[in-house]
Amino acid sequence: MLRVILVLLIWVSSLAVADAAGPAARTSDASSGGSSRGDFDLLLHARPADPAHVLGNDACVKCHANEISVWKKTPHATTFDELHRRPEARQIARNLKLRSIKHDGRCVACHYTQQQTDQGSLAAIAGVSCESCHAAAKQWLEIHHDYGSPETTRQSESPAHRAERLRRSIAAGMRNPDNVYLVAQSCYRCHTTADEELVNVGGHSAGSDDFEFVAWSQGSIRHNFVRSDGAHNQTSDVKRLRVMFVAGILADLEASLTATAQATQKAKYGITAAGRTARAAKRLRSVSEKIDDPYVAASLKVFDGVQLKLNNRESLNNAAQTIAKLGYLFAAKNDGSSLSPLDPFIPPPETWK
Repeated sequence: MLRVILVLLIWVSSLAVADAAGPAARTSDASSGGSSRGDFDLLLHARPADPAHVLGNDACVKCHANEISVWKKTPHATTFDELHRRPEARQIARNLKLRSIKHDGRCVACHYTQQQTDQGSLAAIAGVSCESCHAAAKQWLEIHHDYGSPETTRQSESPAHRAERLRRSIAAGMRNPDNVYLVAQSCYRCHTTADEELVNVGGHSAGSDDFEFVAWSQGSIRHNFVRSDGAHNQTSDVKRLRVMFVAGILADLEASLTATAQATQKAKYGITAAGRTARAAKRLRSVSEKIDDPYVAASLKVFDGVQLKLNNRESLNNAAQTIAKLGYLFAAKNDGSSLSPLDPFIPPPETWK
């Protein structure tokens, strides 16, 4: 296994998204989904949606009306009207001398969706919306809903075309739930606070301590209508839940390493981030004792090679970036059928939020 891990780590270091996505994604034409190592690194760095490329929910509603109907009832949506009125949010803004919660980039990064106006200014148009999680849609929307011909529907699309469409949309920047690691990354980007001053000076929490990917994604914010052609908001099947469970732990470790990398003071932020990182690694080690998976083992090898200490930004960020690639590959190459030993540890439906 050690030799496999070392080979895997060397390979991952030079991987491009087209290699990870498969042969159908490999092309020299960037408009058709081709990409480079640099593109892969960008894809695997979850970030706020680029306002210049944000189209807004109206671009999604024609095909995803049921999903948006569910979203409108969630805290992700209602934060747009509520957050700036909350006393604790106002206090954080005062502590940091922020003039506007809805316009300051620090707040917008996780709580709002911004769009660039025709005049070039930025405007908050929604709370945590479609493009907050799936990435700004301008570069990938046309690929996403191209089923092969004007006459072809999603229901009649061939399996081969669907597979290519998914690969191309991901290569173009979409955080498509076909790869659950991309979704988990979007969640942990904001449910882990990677901003030392925001915590130590602003008084913001250092993240959602009890966040767990399966439990938090399969409850009230779940909007899985695609697999039933819009008829039902389905829960994920057991094999997908297994992959989500492990992908969530890997994404937690990645995000926590990234947060720890920002720590420069022995204070609440750094202590909390390091503790969260150690906890995620402990959970992943427990997973590795139950399943034999090279991506999990390689991720632990990466973690064991760094120190959780202050002012260790470069090493911790490099470790996080490598684990991001391994997490993506784990989700891309694992259908969950070999992960049944994890079933007793996956949060049951009664615990979903």
